[in-house]
Amino acid sequence: MWSTPRATRSRAAERLNGVERSSRPRRASGLLWATLPVAVTAGLFWYGRAHTPDYASSLFGRRFDDANQLKAQLGTALLGLALVQLLLALWMYGRLPGLPTATRSVRTGHRLVGLAAFLLSLPIAYHCLGAYGVQLADSRIAVHSFAGCFLYGAFVAKVIVVRHRRLPGWALPTAGGALLVLIALLWYSAALWRLNGYHVPGL
Repeated sequence: MWSTPRATRSRAAERLNGVERSSRPRRASGLLWATLPVAVTAGLFWYGRAHTPDYASSLFGRRFDDANQLKAQLGTALLGLALVQLLLALWMYGRLPGLPTATRSVRTGHRLVGLAAFLLSLPIAYHCLGAYGVQLADSRIAVHSFAGCFLYGAFVAKVIVVRHRRLPGWALPTAGGALLVLIALLWYSAALWRLNGYHVPGL
C-alpha cells in the first residue's frame, strides 16, 4: 500500500523528534563532563584560599625546608616521568623516526607511567596545599599555585578525553600537552627554584 504524503511527513517528523530527544541527553552529558575539570580546578583554588596554612606540616617526616627539598626531588622525578610519557606517546603516534611500530607493551607502559606520575604528584600536592594553600602575594608563588590547581583539572580532562572516543583527534594530544606544560611550570616555579638556591629567571 502506498503511503500518503501526510503519512510520510508524519513519520519523518517522528524520526526527527526522536533524534532531537536522543541528542538532548547526549548534549547534557557532554556539558557535564566539560564542567568537571573546571569544577576540580575551582574547588582546589577555593580550598587553598579558605584553608589556614600549617607551615609545620610534614612530608614523610620532614618539615619546613627539609620538606621543600624533598618536594623538589620528587617534583624532578615527576617531570622525568612526564617526559617519559611524552616520548612513549610520540612513539605510539609514529612521531619518533627510526623506531618500529609501537606494540601493546608500549601502550601499557604509557598508561603505567601516567598512573605513576599521578600517584607521585599526590603527596607533593597534599603538602603544598596543607602547608601553604593558595597564595597570590608573590608572582612565583602565584604562578605555582595556579598551575597546581589547573594540574588536577587537566588530569580530569585527560581521563575524560581518553574515555570518550567521539572527541576530535586533537583533543587527546592537547590534554596531554597541557599536563606536561603544567608539570614543567610547577617544577620550574618550585623544584628548580629550591634546587637553584631559591632563584629562577623571570620569577
